[in-house]
Amino acid sequence: MLFEQLGLIEPILKAVKSEGYTTPTPIQLQSIPIVLEGKDLLGCAQTGTGKTAAFAIPILQLLHNSTPAKPGFKHIRTLILTPTRELAVQIDESFAAYGKHTGLKHDVIFGGVPQHRQTIALRNGTDILIATPGRLLDLMNQGYIYLNHLEIFVLDEADRMLDMGFINDIKKVIRELPQQRQTLFFSATMPPSIAQLANSLLYKPEKVTITPVSSTAERIEQSVYFVKKKDKQSLLETILRDQRIERTIVFTQTKHGADRIAKNLKKRNINADALHGDKSQASRQNTLNNFKNGRLRVLVATDIAARGIDVDSLEHVINYDLPNVSETYVHRIGRTGRAGAAGYALSFCDTEERPFLHSINKLIRQTIPSVSHPFEEAAIMEANSANPEMPKALPRRPKPHNRRGKVDKRDKTF
Repeated sequence: MLFEQLGLIEPILKAVKSEGYTTPTPIQLQSIPIVLEGKDLLGCAQTGTGKTAAFAIPILQLLHNSTPAKPGFKHIRTLILTPTRELAVQIDESFAAYGKHTGLKHDVIFGGVPQHRQTIALRNGTDILIATPGRLLDLMNQGYIYLNHLEIFVLDEADRMLDMGFINDIKKVIRELPQQRQTLFFSATMPPSIAQLANSLLYKPEKVTITPVSSTAERIEQSVYFVKKKDKQSLLETILRDQRIERTIVFTQTKHGADRIAKNLKKRNINADALHGDKSQASRQNTLNNFKNGRLRVLVATDIAARGIDVDSLEHVINYDLPNVSETYVHRIGRTGRAGAAGYALSFCDTEERPFLHSINKLIRQTIPSVSHPFEEAAIMEANSANPEMPKALPRRPKPHNRRGKVDKRDKTF
């Protein structure tokens, strides 16, 4: 099916075409008609499925078709609540791209920057507001934001909202929303706490589920390196000498770790920078833009900072630290292997992280193959001494692949 068959108006079709899209993704195909009918939507989908366009496109059409004939002050008619500044900016960019021929106004607000420019935009009026919870509540309390004209409310990345401790902020926002509204609720996972929140917000919702989290990893070539913690940095530098890895995100558990890894890579003349919440918004946006534009080869990021990052043609993801939540692993590696492209996920695992690896294998219903490397034997000896029940044999090494995904018999390192 093509976008033309979804009943979209010409201004939006023109914008979609100019962005180079002709065929909707599965979540867009299922969600757009539901939203256009004015129904509430419960979407279980993660970053990389085309989720943003799945709600941005129909929202733009609904607002465009109901815009008053006489121009006047633009009240906030749609609110999109999202957990991070980076994701808020990306959603705003999507509304700019798809809505450029509609005449609708959109603005984005988030913390970490002075509020002056944001309050000026709000005074001038806007149709669509994209916001993070903290700054939204702050400006509501100051009297800059009123939601009594709201028609559509979108809660995006609901599971991440709860992980980041925003549940009380979300409840405060909800209390200010009109009872008569359309609500769109998106979450990558649907644990009981999320399902309970969805039930409290939605009225007879249509449900759309795309790519269950446990199966996302199936299309990505994964491998694990058993390595001692003290050898991880050297192993990372060894891997990054492979020039086929043109651009990669390296995930770490802590902000301090991200800074340290990036600093050490720079010392080895590897173009890297860190992305985490302690950096200023201007610094984070500059780093992200450099990575998207190809001026930065390695982005070392924490999970919260990297949530929502959408980079075209990203082939490699490296888990410097394994996450202690299995679903987080799937979110991480889901940033590669998009739109049918090749995707490679490399993970480092020390002795203490073996239980995390076991949980990940259980979730994705496969055993991630291990890779031989110069630091491997010491890691196996350490693990065997810590756990005598572990197999003594060295893990097997999967065949290396070239950029097209074919076996490269000449390759000796990866």
